[in-house]
Amino acid sequence: MSVNFADDIRYCPYCRHELESRMVAGRLRPYCPACDRPFFADPKLAVAVIVWHGDRIVLQKRAIEPGLGLWSFPSGFVERGEPVEEAARREVLEETGLHIEVGQLVGLYSRQGQPVVLAVYEGRVVSGELRSSEESTAVEWFPLDALPPLAFPHDAEILRDWLRQRSLS
Repeated sequence: MSVNFADDIRYCPYCRHELESRMVAGRLRPYCPACDRPFFADPKLAVAVIVWHGDRIVLQKRAIEPGLGLWSFPSGFVERGEPVEEAARREVLEETGLHIEVGQLVGLYSRQGQPVVLAVYEGRVVSGELRSSEESTAVEWFPLDALPPLAFPHDAEILRDWLRQRSLS
């Protein structure tokens, strides 16, 4: 039986007993017969930031999969208990060397069958010097009309949403 994105969860996180699939709350879910309880595989929250100044944004060339060798926004996972805006500042600093002020939320992005939900903010540079990190081979400012190949299909959608919000304000 298929349990969607939880298929890779095979053992109970509490007692380590092998899980089985059971119908719980109208869906097949991983279920521990030893603990007599379902396991709810919550989504993982990630954050990305469109760091901008004038008509330019910061992109990083990815040194890791997915998207190896392509360009994307500074991004990463939010730690449990960490405010999302703090994660946005941390990820931008770690990946670009820039301290930012987190601006408005651009949007939340998710896809059917994918466990990651991406929260995207805009950010403005407060201080720092642009530099790459262990997750990128390069970090650069790009004019909006001359962007390099982007790493993820949702990157173009995110940029459209952000540009639409900017034109409305």
